[in-house]
Amino acid sequence: MSPINAEKKVRVLLAEDHALVRQGFRRMLEDDARIAVVGEASTGLSAIEHCARLKPDVVVMDLSMPELGGLEATAEILKAGPETKVLILSMYSNPAYVRKAFEVGAKGYILKDAVEVDLAQAVMTLAHGDTYMSPVISNLVIETLKTGKLEDAAQDPYERLTLREKEVLQLIAQGKSNKEIAVLLDISVNTVAVHRARLMETLGLHRTAEIVLYAVKKGLIQPQ
Repeated sequence: MSPINAEKKVRVLLAEDHALVRQGFRRMLEDDARIAVVGEASTGLSAIEHCARLKPDVVVMDLSMPELGGLEATAEILKAGPETKVLILSMYSNPAYVRKAFEVGAKGYILKDAVEVDLAQAVMTLAHGDTYMSPVISNLVIETLKTGKLEDAAQDPYERLTLREKEVLQLIAQGKSNKEIAVLLDISVNTVAVHRARLMETLGLHRTAEIVLYAVKKGLIQPQ
């Protein structure tokens, strides 16, 4: 993607499930005359749909999104529109999350507690073809690389799940029934049951409560 024309505003899609937080992000971004927020999404699936229609320059994506996680949604968005730049927002500074974000194609990663300082700057950095990480994230990644303690994502059973299995996992963890998941994903209840059985086998889980705990530990959902 060529650098943004200096006279053209950077078109941003906000993907964040909390309406008040989204409003705050919108205000921060639109305080910068170079940026225009062209759409908002409250779930990972709706973020994919909005991107296909609006074709934003930059997507500001919360890591923990309902229906489909931020990383999975990012992968789908970039599959359909590889020229889009994705900036991940997260509560988590774990270098393994950072590496996963960049592996799926995100170009930036900032912590939510640094958003007020970093957000507009990060968006403009991505729009002009560069990557961006919050300073604390950069330092953590550097230290982790030095010590060699970064977990090998290839050994993580979660990475062996299909995209659909990841969707089903997250929806189960959010308390959705098989019937509700079938409606949301436009598949049959039997197909949901098959995906559920496969993901549980892959992850070594046996009960719904274990799925919920696993999703919390993974950062796929927020603990209640």
